[in-house]
Amino acid sequence: MGVLFGTDGVRDVANTRLTPELAFRLGRAGAVIALRRTEGRPLMVVGGDTRRSTGMLEAAVVAGITSAGVDVTRVGVVPTPAVAYLTRALGADAGVVISASHNPAEYNGIKFFGPDGFKLADELEDEIEAGALAAGGGDMGAAAWQEADGLPRPHGRGVGVVRDIVDAADRYVQSVMGVARRRLDGLHVVIDCANGASYRTSPAAFRALGATTTVINDSPNGDNINVHCGSTHPESLQSAVCELGADLGFAHDGDADRVMAVDARGSVVDGDQMMAVCAVFRAANGGLPGGAIVATQYSNLGLVQALNAIGCQVVMADAGDKYVLQEMRRRGLVLGGEQSGHIIMLEKTTTGDGLVTAIEVASIVAATGKPLEELACAMVKFPQIMVNVNVSRKEEYGASRRIQAAVEEAQAALGDAARLVVRPSGTEPVVRVMGEGADESLVRKVVESVAVVIRAELA
Repeated sequence: MGVLFGTDGVRDVANTRLTPELAFRLGRAGAVIALRRTEGRPLMVVGGDTRRSTGMLEAAVVAGITSAGVDVTRVGVVPTPAVAYLTRALGADAGVVISASHNPAEYNGIKFFGPDGFKLADELEDEIEAGALAAGGGDMGAAAWQEADGLPRPHGRGVGVVRDIVDAADRYVQSVMGVARRRLDGLHVVIDCANGASYRTSPAAFRALGATTTVINDSPNGDNINVHCGSTHPESLQSAVCELGADLGFAHDGDADRVMAVDARGSVVDGDQMMAVCAVFRAANGGLPGGAIVATQYSNLGLVQALNAIGCQVVMADAGDKYVLQEMRRRGLVLGGEQSGHIIMLEKTTTGDGLVTAIEVASIVAATGKPLEELACAMVKFPQIMVNVNVSRKEEYGASRRIQAAVEEAQAALGDAARLVVRPSGTEPVVRVMGEGADESLVRKVVESVAVVIRAELA
């Protein structure tokens, strides 16, 4: 990871470190993706979520892109996977999303997609970052800017133009329905839109597929995205599913590239469990090429055991859905994801898509006639303790000998039958400490001991 880009784009508190000035430079530097692909009028797609700051940052990004001579199609408030889809469907040269996903409302982010709808390789992100940082001077004139970032400064008809597509959300919904496994007639589904980008698309898709659909947290006001709702706070969804007697429910994050499920009893079914449900069903119906899926270091050992029991392998990738995707493509696999609900189904989409995942899980419930709680029992979860340690000097994590000693001591205490994963977040100012094993009290004690040392060293 570089100075700006983390595991999922550039992300920070909007109008502090993530300023309109930086957004302009990122848009301008990111235009290189489009400029290299065509000799005609290059085109980039730009969309975002419902945060107060999204309009401000989108305007700056669009200004940067068009200043380099690249046209922009704005698609409005749509989920991140919708931008990936529309980039391909419109034949665009790249896509940009303004969103901070599951982070609090004051955050925002900027992430890029290539013309194929896939997130960019680290090397290309590094190049965009270098270009944005090179153009970081003060009140530069056009000549100085061109010298700094190496990109053109066209004038007249060479300047990029901006157009809007008013039916972008509808186009995305139609594409998702086109890859749905079956209709969902007879199911009652509750959807928590997290007051985010899915507030129109997910309800529309489920209703069009025949499900009785109840929607909560679908009134975004710019400040309530992810606030006590959505995939990181599923409590309101759990209550709604139980009170309404619904069959199941789904909670998105702010940009709907992830989803958590809730069964009829109100129990959360996380990304690992949903992958187990999907993998078991696919393996039994010939839809799991390679007999394997891709997960991450944070995935529960229960997922590995469940799939090993049916003769399937779980390949481990680094944390971050882009790294899951890289491993899937390298091995020719179609299913992978993270415990957080970032799940990728490569025969259906190019990136984590919470709506595609929700419809797939609901389709399996409908196809098997089994409730989600029964399907989820295919995987028995190990006790897993996660502590997110807030720090102010995340970049110093690797240099602390005291932290490394504490981690080594903790791993030794857990033994071979358990595991410990400690790493800085790629998107937040925290260090994550995760322990897992059969002895929950020991795991908790070890995780807390490491967290205490990290707080002392990096607070």
